[in-house]
Amino acid sequence: MASITHGVTASRKSTSVSTPVTVASGVHFAVGTAPVHMVGGKVNEVIMANTYEEAVQQLGYSDDWKKYSLCEEIYTAFMLYKVGPIFLVNVLDPKKHKTEVAEKQLDVTADNQVVLPLEAIADSVKVTGKVAGTDFEVFYTDTNCVVEFVEATAGKVAISYSQIDPAQVQNDDIIGGYSVSTHKTTGLELIDSVFPKYTIVPDIILCPNWSHDAEVAAVMSAKAENINAVFEAMAILDIDSAGDDGVKWYTEAPNWKKKKNFMKDNEIVCWPKVKLGEKVFNLSTQLAGSMTETDSKEDLGGGTPCESASNKSLQADGACLADKTEVLLDPEKGSYLNDNGIVTVLNFFNGFVSWGNYTAVFPSSTDPVEYFYCINRMFKWVGKTAILSYWSHTDRKMVRRLLDAILQGVNDWLNGLTAEEKILGGRVEMREEENPLTALMAGRVKFHIFITPPSPLQEMEFVIEYDVSYLTSLLAA
Repeated sequence: MASITHGVTASRKSTSVSTPVTVASGVHFAVGTAPVHMVGGKVNEVIMANTYEEAVQQLGYSDDWKKYSLCEEIYTAFMLYKVGPIFLVNVLDPKKHKTEVAEKQLDVTADNQVVLPLEAIADSVKVTGKVAGTDFEVFYTDTNCVVEFVEATAGKVAISYSQIDPAQVQNDDIIGGYSVSTHKTTGLELIDSVFPKYTIVPDIILCPNWSHDAEVAAVMSAKAENINAVFEAMAILDIDSAGDDGVKWYTEAPNWKKKKNFMKDNEIVCWPKVKLGEKVFNLSTQLAGSMTETDSKEDLGGGTPCESASNKSLQADGACLADKTEVLLDPEKGSYLNDNGIVTVLNFFNGFVSWGNYTAVFPSSTDPVEYFYCINRMFKWVGKTAILSYWSHTDRKMVRRLLDAILQGVNDWLNGLTAEEKILGGRVEMREEENPLTALMAGRVKFHIFITPPSPLQEMEFVIEYDVSYLTSLLAA
């Protein structure tokens, strides 16, 4: 544009103080199994889904959650709690986790179809004397794999096929890792690829049906400590209630927790399961949904984890063991579990709610930042927000004006959080003793953020006393 040399002009100068970006809270990252053979879905790749339909289109769906654990997370997040996005990694590989079904004679129905189990892999189906795509088609319903013949066919036909076998999936598949030969990352290790691919950081890690496994839980916790070398998350774990080693009675839960070493401050440990109608849920998936729902109510811009999900409604009508045996807990039993760092379920006054504010580190730690999960998550969220807000300032020339802009921007943001009662107070400082000249020469600056998130009001006591003075009202004329 040509410059104007006669008249009045205006220009714009960049604002000296930048406002921190709003980052999402309560973002799920779940690893497990899904019926991807139904839709040609992906194996060991991160899938982002914002809706139930998106998740089902990419991973398939079945109500058999014992076989297909990611379907529980899909149903819980989208159908019950209406939260998203969620990130999913399926480790069930139709090329690897399968068995062969030998040829057998099967009846053709009146609809000119043969109904096979949902586990049948469509492109492996062979019909003796028939050509796929010419004489028959194979497709999936919600519950079955169906072979449909083009021309009328009666009686029996000989069919063989491969079927997917979720039972072949082991904890090593969930844990995953990095292969030097293929240069591929799998399982839980894929959490590091979420932000580079989608610019969203997950902060809740789930492994439905697998988190009770000590090795899986240890890796979940390890990944929660270090995502992309800069971010942190919470791992939500379940105490097993099935098999000989499962916890069938509430007093057994603390010892099980210790034996499995579920004792870290970035872990939330849950017992028992919950049910809704005929569906049985891991408490971890329901708690994750409730936490995200609670976060979102605090901030429509993405959520703030300043409030605990304890005593918030679950989408449940009962508590139970893995075999659906009913579990009845009262406040005394619930407090026993809470006092041992276990989140549980209570149906006492306002329906079925999650009950408990503590991380797995309780009662061994006396630091509220470690043992209150809402404060713990708030510290992680503040750190994540600061990192993402000021990452673009990296490698700018280190001058006083830049440092002052960062200090003012963070302080203004913390003042806003205080005004919204998301924290009780906060400030950022650049302390001289934390910034020696040698560090400044090397281009390293340390900003010290002080914050005080509110603790959950988890205990109230009403003292009731007989006051004799009020008897004088009887003597009034």
